[in-house]
Amino acid sequence: MDNLLEVKSISKRFGGLQAVDRLSFAVRRGEILGLLGPNGAGKTTAFNLIAGFIKADEGEILFGGKQIRGCEPYQICASGIARTFQLSKPFGGLSALENVMVGGFARGAGRARVRDEAYACLEFLGLAQRADTDANDLTAFDKRKLELGRALATQPRLLLMDEVVAGATPSEAGEMVELVRKVRDRGITVLIVEHVMKVIMGLSDRVIVMEQGRLIADGVPAEVVKMPQVLKAYFGDGYVGASA
Repeated sequence: MDNLLEVKSISKRFGGLQAVDRLSFAVRRGEILGLLGPNGAGKTTAFNLIAGFIKADEGEILFGGKQIRGCEPYQICASGIARTFQLSKPFGGLSALENVMVGGFARGAGRARVRDEAYACLEFLGLAQRADTDANDLTAFDKRKLELGRALATQPRLLLMDEVVAGATPSEAGEMVELVRKVRDRGITVLIVEHVMKVIMGLSDRVIVMEQGRLIADGVPAEVVKMPQVLKAYFGDGYVGASA
């Protein structure tokens, strides 16, 4: 597989905090790549840098071989990158269908076509029966699915997903995992942040791990979870020494 996204030595400092420190990794076309790391590792900041919500202090971000560092979020979205957020915030007062249509309008298509494609997204997500429901009246999990639908409506080539099963029940988490697999089966590459280790390890083709803004591991899940530097990042020196 060739690389769809290449992150090369990007850094971001907020005052005295080095949130991302010369981070480099690649996302291969067609894969599900899991991004792991303890709280404060810089995962969400890395997402925000890729999506253009904040600007990198240095480095390169190449998407499809083209430089996107410094581009505005709407430009990056138009190029084929969409994302979901940790906290789902639908447009209250709009129906579920209208919320997904917002994503479709990012491509500049006509209203009738956007509406049809938005409804198809809701069918894909199992939300077609809630199409006319005010988004604020959906369950927390359905709001997460709705946010996924809004991102899919932009017709991305790369989807950034941030903690999609946070707060979900086991059955809901299983449903979301299957949806992510179906998204990839549609030809969409996925970069996903998730704290539920069982989910990310079972879902990802490959995982990368961040600590204190830096990349500390890259490999297949079964190998990465055994790496001393990863165990140390999550559990501390004492655990690594005891398990050696």
